[in-house]
Amino acid sequence: MALTLSGFDIDTFVRETLAEDLGHGLPGGGRDVTAESVIPADAKFTGVMDSRDPITVAGLPVAAEFFRALDPDMQIDLLVTEGAQVAPGTDLMRLSGNARAMLTAERSALNTVQHLSGIASMVREYVDAMDNPDCTLLDTRKTIPGLRHLEKYAVRMGGASNHRMGLWDAAMIKDNHVLVAGSVGAAVSRAVEAGVQDIICEVDRTDQIEPALQAGATRLLLDNMEPETLREAVALVAGRVPTEASGGINLDTIKAKAATGVDYVSVGRLTQSAPAADIGLDFTPL
Repeated sequence: MALTLSGFDIDTFVRETLAEDLGHGLPGGGRDVTAESVIPADAKFTGVMDSRDPITVAGLPVAAEFFRALDPDMQIDLLVTEGAQVAPGTDLMRLSGNARAMLTAERSALNTVQHLSGIASMVREYVDAMDNPDCTLLDTRKTIPGLRHLEKYAVRMGGASNHRMGLWDAAMIKDNHVLVAGSVGAAVSRAVEAGVQDIICEVDRTDQIEPALQAGATRLLLDNMEPETLREAVALVAGRVPTEASGGINLDTIKAKAATGVDYVSVGRLTQSAPAADIGLDFTPL
């Protein structure tokens, strides 16, 4: 099962990640010294990757590409679908092929699927805690450099949706932009005059709502507001544009904030702070 993500070159990611681990370009680098010195070149292994905790799965197709990059003939079976919620002890992937290739690719493959499944698992926790089909959970741009497309993919596997992919696909007017422009209205007006179609404007007071809307904001980010203030803000917007709650949102607060009538809730920690999932890979010589 190949994975294609718009704007992300998986082949390059796999190649560069393996090159980093193998030390390509460094003195004495370019090889797995342990596998080469201990494992015969023609040795064969079978392996099983499994979950050690209950997790939401993400990244198996990427992990498989690390093994295929070093042994194109490796037999790989993905045993669960992306986004599946699985119990501890569930087998995720079965593989068979060259032992050196498996050992060399193991850490890169595991790092990737552990990280992405960790994100997907946290996202699923937040979606379940929010318990609101009328409100959409969003991620943010708080991603590890170079991994944004993969991390945002994991967010989708966990049951949430993506905010902006980057600085290019929507304007996001925040307090520092307002500081330079002079006011919320002035900042939004400049974006409108520049021909920007999607203009998200952050407001942290209800008296900023009308100036932002009158200037042409197409979405409001309601920042660090308590549920009572969020309900007031949603009433003032009165459905003219979508609304998003952000700031101070955790597993204890998300349900109350989502219940205020906002269309979206965004949480930076989904990608910024998700712990790695506990996933193992055990090999057996053939």
